[in-house]
Amino acid sequence: MNDLSNRPTSFAAADQPADHPHDTSRRDFIRYGTLAGVGAAIGVSAAGCASTHRNLSTRPAPDFATPPIERLRVGFVGVGGMGSNHVSQFLKCPGVEIRAVCDIVPEKVARIADQVEKAGQPRPTGYSRGPRDFERLCQTEDLDLVFTATPWEWHVPVCVAAMKAGKHAATEVPAAVTLDECWQMVETAEKHHKHCVMMENCCYDRAEMMILNMVRKGVFGEVLHGECGYLHDLRGVKFSADGEGLWRRAHSSRRNGNLYPTHGLGPIANCMDINRGDRFDYLVSMSGPSRGLQLWQKEHLDAADPRRTEQYVLGDVNATLIKTARGRTIYVVHDTNLPRPYSRINMIQGTRGLFMDYPPRFHVEGRSPSHEWEKIDQYAEFEHPLWKSEDVKKASGGHGGMDYLEDYRLIKGLRAGTPLDMDVYDAAALSCICELTERSVANRSRSIDIPDFTRGRWKGRAPLAIVEA
Repeated sequence: MNDLSNRPTSFAAADQPADHPHDTSRRDFIRYGTLAGVGAAIGVSAAGCASTHRNLSTRPAPDFATPPIERLRVGFVGVGGMGSNHVSQFLKCPGVEIRAVCDIVPEKVARIADQVEKAGQPRPTGYSRGPRDFERLCQTEDLDLVFTATPWEWHVPVCVAAMKAGKHAATEVPAAVTLDECWQMVETAEKHHKHCVMMENCCYDRAEMMILNMVRKGVFGEVLHGECGYLHDLRGVKFSADGEGLWRRAHSSRRNGNLYPTHGLGPIANCMDINRGDRFDYLVSMSGPSRGLQLWQKEHLDAADPRRTEQYVLGDVNATLIKTARGRTIYVVHDTNLPRPYSRINMIQGTRGLFMDYPPRFHVEGRSPSHEWEKIDQYAEFEHPLWKSEDVKKASGGHGGMDYLEDYRLIKGLRAGTPLDMDVYDAAALSCICELTERSVANRSRSIDIPDFTRGRWKGRAPLAIVEA
């Protein structure tokens, strides 16, 4: 068994030293974490067709919605960087009460409680008795929604605890890190008739929403291919003495695949109507050598720094190809250990043209000059209606407005009692790519089947609509 004694063991590990007295036991981490089980999961038996289907007694609803909630009562679990950001966005939205805050660091709970009070709301109840205090929050508080922005391995435990306690759940990305966790989310959401939403903010960025609007209007013809990824130099983040540096780097020591697929893949999946007319069918994945983190160790860490002895297996660049049931192709890249400018690639191509981002540019047959790109402003008439709204124009911080927009849409859907933009099947389909790429990489890039979490219902579901603010 892998030695996990030096692994971060709590949802707030991003905010505290590894020897914090509230750290969970090794047994609990093995039970709920992801790093221990991946090696066994991607062994020889994973070659070819993965065990990707469960015969569940429950059946998914095609467009699940719940009764309207006039006043949305929310509890936050994990209020580090992104958790604090979401608190700020929620406080801008009408009809929201932040009733409870949970984090293993009491000072963070107090800071958020002060912020909520300053916004004119009653002081929320604080929960900071250790890494599992979110269970007490879920069981005690009268809430409609529990929102988690914890390290990855705690997303599913928090969401499942919330749904079992009668609350809707929302989580930062990825929603899960193992295939079993994906099925656990789906099973629990269906059994308890609750939303479980992955908050993929990149689906709400300006270019991504403009492309979706153009796809719906047929500007690119029939969509055939997409390219996307997460290409972000995170070496400084991974070796930081706080924040994500206390837990994210550990995944690079045990896992080799695409560890963070959803930022790039989410918008492309929307354009290809994944789970709403098409679905991911199978993938192949390969990783290159692991060099970047090792070089960073040598060049930036003191000789006595214990991190210099760490070993990493994550390939610096992972490339994955996904085939959909309708025969379309998607290229997905994970690249976080090498020097580079930021990119999500964000390319969608059809029979009549394409868009490619970083920098944003279009080529549309019959409109663009032959063999030339055009700038995004030349297609301003296709701006998504949500990005024309005054609220988004006034939004500050939060990645240029997309964080506000994703939170606004979640809140509006729950308050109106309408189907949400993304659901538990999307959360599972996008997140399962993590483990499935690891399986393929470990087995000479063999083809791995991707589960149909909707169990056939994708064929009759309508594509996402172009909605107004």
